[in-house]
Amino acid sequence: GTRTKSADVERADSGIGQMPARKWRNRASETLSSLQAWEAHRPCTDCGERDLPVETDVQNCNQRRADLCEKCRKRRTERKESVLEFVNTEASYGEDLRIIKEEFYLPMQAAGLLSQEQLQGIFSNIQELIDLNENFLEILQEEIDQAFDQGDDDLMTVCIGEIFLEFVNMLPAFQTYCLQQSSSVNMLNALEKEKELLRIFLNVSQNDNTALRRMNLRSFLMAPLQRVTKYPLLLSRIIKATTEYHPDHSSLREAKSRIESHLEHINMKTKQEGNTWTLRSFRQDSKKKREVINIEMRETALKTVGWLREETRFVMEGSLQLAQPPDGQWVKKGSKTLKFQNMQVLLLVNMKRVSESSLESAEPGPVKDAVLVLIRDKNNGKFHLLREPLRLSNCIVSSDPDCDDTFELIEIRREAFVFRDSDRARTHHWFRQIRRYSRELGSWKKRRNALPNIMISTPHTRP
Repeated sequence: GTRTKSADVERADSGIGQMPARKWRNRASETLSSLQAWEAHRPCTDCGERDLPVETDVQNCNQRRADLCEKCRKRRTERKESVLEFVNTEASYGEDLRIIKEEFYLPMQAAGLLSQEQLQGIFSNIQELIDLNENFLEILQEEIDQAFDQGDDDLMTVCIGEIFLEFVNMLPAFQTYCLQQSSSVNMLNALEKEKELLRIFLNVSQNDNTALRRMNLRSFLMAPLQRVTKYPLLLSRIIKATTEYHPDHSSLREAKSRIESHLEHINMKTKQEGNTWTLRSFRQDSKKKREVINIEMRETALKTVGWLREETRFVMEGSLQLAQPPDGQWVKKGSKTLKFQNMQVLLLVNMKRVSESSLESAEPGPVKDAVLVLIRDKNNGKFHLLREPLRLSNCIVSSDPDCDDTFELIEIRREAFVFRDSDRARTHHWFRQIRRYSRELGSWKKRRNALPNIMISTPHTRP
C-alpha cells in the first residue's frame, strides 16, 4: 500500500499537466529514435563499415559487441572457436604423448622388456617433445585465462602467432622424430615378432587398458606426425578469422609459413633417405576435415558399393567394436560373453536426386539405399573388407534396455552382429542413425514379419 501512496503524492506534486507530459513523452521518443538512427550509422570498430544492427533489447545489448557489424561479430566468434580449437587440440596431443611415456615406455623399461638402446630406437626423442608441449601449452593456457580474467570474452588479446614463433624451436624436435619414424616402426615390428613377452604386453595394453581407447602403440607413435602436419591448417583457420589490423595477423602468417617450409624440408630429407612416406599425405587428409579422415577408406567403400559419388552421403564413419553372437541368448548373459574385434565402420546412404529441371537439382531426394561397410584395420598398408556391405533394407536394428552399451543388427536369414563404441553416447548415436535409415527403406513391416523365420530369441529384441 505505501508504494502506491507515495507514487500518488509524487504525481500530484510533480506539477506536470497532462498536455506538457504528452509533449515531453513525444520529445523523448524522438530523441530515442534519433539516437537509434545514430547507432545504426556508427562505424563498426573492427571494419569501419556503417551497417550495425540496432540493438532494441537493452538487456541483451552487450556494449562491446554492439560496436560490431554482423559480419565482424560472426568473425570474432569464428576466431574464438579457432583459437580454442588450437589450444584444446594441443592439450589432447599432450595427453597422447603422456600415454606413450606412462603406459608404454616406462612399463616396458621397468619390466626390462627391451634394452635402453631398443627403447631409444622406438621412442626416439619423445621426452623432448613432451617438454616442449608442456611449456607451449602452459603459455597458451595462461594467455587464454588472462584474456578471460580481463573480460576479453572474444579472446582478441590472445596472440597465437606470436607465441608459436617463440616456440619455433619445436620444429627441429618434430623433424628429428619424423625422420626416425620409419626405422622406429620397423624396429617395433621386428621386436614384436621376436619377443613374445613384448607381444603379450602390447596386446593386453590395447585390450584392457582403458586409457588407450583401444588404440595400439603404433597409433600413438603417429601422434607427433599428425600434430605437426595439423599446425598449418589450424593457423589458417585463425588467420581467416583475424582482421589484417589485428596485432597478431603478421605473426600468424609468419608462423604458418615457417611451419610449412619446415614440413617441405622434412619431406625432402625423407626422400633423400629413400623412405616412401611423406608428410604431405597427412596434410591433405587433415584439410578435408577436422579429424584426420582416411580418404582411402571412403574410396574403398565407394568402390565396393559401386555408387556414384555425387549420389552418396557418408553419414557416419569411425571405429566400432563388433561381435557375432553364436545365438540369440547373448542378451541374457550380457555383452561380456561376446568376443569383440575392432572395425572401421562407414554408414553410406544413396540419395535419389530430384529432377534436373528444378532449381534445387542439387538437393538430395529420398533415400534409395543405405549400407554399412565394415573394414578391418590396415594390413600391409591396404584396407580389407570384413565381408560384403550390409544392406540396411535387409536388416533389423534393435537395442535392449538391459544392454544399453550395445545394439544388434540382424541380417534377415543370415547373421547377427552386435556393435558398440567405447563411448556409450556414440553407441546410441550410431544406433539411432542406422535405425533411422533402415526404417526409411520401406519394407520395415515385411522385415518384422520375417523375424520368426530366423533362429533368434525374438522376445529380446525390440524395433
